Amino acid sequence: MDNAALAEFLRARRALVRPKDVGLGDAGDARRRVTGLRREELALLAGVSADYYVRLEQGRGHRPSESVLESLARALRLDEELTEHLYALARPAPTATRTRERVSDTVQELLDAWTTTPATVTSRRMNVVGSNALACELASCYVPGTNLLRAVFLDPGTRETHVDWNAAASDAVANFRARIGTERNDPELTELIGELSLHSQEFRELWARHDVRTTTAGAKSFRHPELGVISLRFHAMPLEDGQVLTVLHARPGSPDEQSLALLATMAATRHRGH
Repeated sequence: MDNAALAEFLRARRALVRPKDVGLGDAGDARRRVTGLRREELALLAGVSADYYVRLEQGRGHRPSESVLESLARALRLDEELTEHLYALARPAPTATRTRERVSDTVQELLDAWTTTPATVTSRRMNVVGSNALACELASCYVPGTNLLRAVFLDPGTRETHVDWNAAASDAVANFRARIGTERNDPELTELIGELSLHSQEFRELWARHDVRTTTAGAKSFRHPELGVISLRFHAMPLEDGQVLTVLHARPGSPDEQSLALLATMAATRHRGH
């Protein structure tokens, strides 16, 4: 297993558990030298020896048993997806996962056929590998060739486009972790994470949390320079080789639907001009 990755995950998630959340009360919180639970407290909650847990956090422990992993997940208050990630970290290191950085012709034809529905396809590395004209008109970060993480954290224009930038940033990092799983052998992923960590404090803080979340549906609001705020729903669906198709739409009969129709007209006009 990847001892270092497991140790990093355990440290990060332990720091997010507040003593009062697990029935330890607030006494002495002001004198605490650590964020979240102490190692000894978590070991007690998980029913393992403090020495064994310390070795795990130092990357020196042997592979935990299924029962120990279950106890750690419960003590750390992990949800289902985070628990699966914990189990994956405790398994033998995986081989490199195939990553496709080009959208198929068939999928691109489908995207182009949706002239009134913004849609994109992104790769495991969060690169936009396909989109339609309406998505590009909605937000510049959806132009093919853009990396969504770089756009969200390093592009001021993308920050302005997202009405709730904090939610967009948090979701982007958590979804990125869910997509790459325990992959550690991809030089491009390493370069991307290093670049973002170097240039964005917000990314460093979110990355350090080790949140893992696959968001398949939700809502996003975009700030368009000509049409103002457009609030849309989205659905994300997995394709082959780690790619994800994301489709956005407005509530029927809403002002956002009218704005989307105007945006579609603008996109069509611009496309004819090109």
